[in-house]
Amino acid sequence: MRLYQDHKTNKNSFGPPKTKDDIHSLKEIWAIGGGKGGIGKSFISCGIAHTLAKLGKRVVLVDLDLGSANLHTCLGLGFPKHTLSDFISSRVASIEQLLTPTLDPNLKFISGAHDALNVASLDEFTLQRIKHALKGLNYDYLLLDLGAGTSVPTLDFFTFADRSLLGLTPEPTSIENAYRFLKSAFYHKLKGIEHCFKAEKIVEEAMDQRNNKGIRSPWDLIHYLSKSHPHVGCKIEAELKKLNIHLIVNQVRSTEDLQIGESVEQICRKYFGLYTKYAGYLDWDDAVWQALRKGRPLVVECPQNHVVKQLRDIVMSILELERKKIAV
Repeated sequence: MRLYQDHKTNKNSFGPPKTKDDIHSLKEIWAIGGGKGGIGKSFISCGIAHTLAKLGKRVVLVDLDLGSANLHTCLGLGFPKHTLSDFISSRVASIEQLLTPTLDPNLKFISGAHDALNVASLDEFTLQRIKHALKGLNYDYLLLDLGAGTSVPTLDFFTFADRSLLGLTPEPTSIENAYRFLKSAFYHKLKGIEHCFKAEKIVEEAMDQRNNKGIRSPWDLIHYLSKSHPHVGCKIEAELKKLNIHLIVNQVRSTEDLQIGESVEQICRKYFGLYTKYAGYLDWDDAVWQALRKGRPLVVECPQNHVVKQLRDIVMSILELERKKIAV
């Protein structure tokens, strides 16, 4: 559930904004994930964060690729003084002390850089502590740059967000890993929901006997539950539909590559039964790695570059969906 800021009491309140005047104070969490490394996920996170900041939004970007964190380099920053490990180890009093200024005054950064820490090693208590602290920060948009792979904490952050952005490239291995990542995210979300509704036994029985019941996909499972246990199936289906997934295809080189986003979107909707939207694509451009070598974000180094415009188009398409949802 989203949070909005009550400016009269300066406290966080749960629920949708009560009037149109409150819409500007809506707080959203976006998680950027991917099935494998090398797909440009950190570039996407950095670009989206800067784009939102240039639109006048207060943005906090968090590097949750613990153990391999390098987002500070993409942002053109030196090694941060404090990182998430300092918060986890209670070497800082509050998570606000981790906020690092960037090249844009509207964008703050929290680093996860620390060789001795890995996101997969986070226990449930620490995971919930981080999530609670991050939600309490003052922002319009909180962006979570996740690591590669399907560790439980990574999937938890991905499904915890209001909007889940999945990056992939046109390479077959990337597409295959994207499907695996989504399947893992689906079952992780399902596991949390079934526990909430005390339906573990029902789902477990359905999965054990899937060959006999014709269950071949996650959507088949939900369809089966809706018929065999309507009170459980309908609730689970409604909760899963709250998972908003946006696909971004990076490093596009050909016309054929452009079709991948729509194909993946259609397959995901049919296979998972989830709300999946193709948000857009980013071309392959040498200017991206050239800006990185200079230690400058592309949005700052080459603001007129066509990839920067594509980043803005992606952000605007997501914001337009958000605006339509608020207006309903």
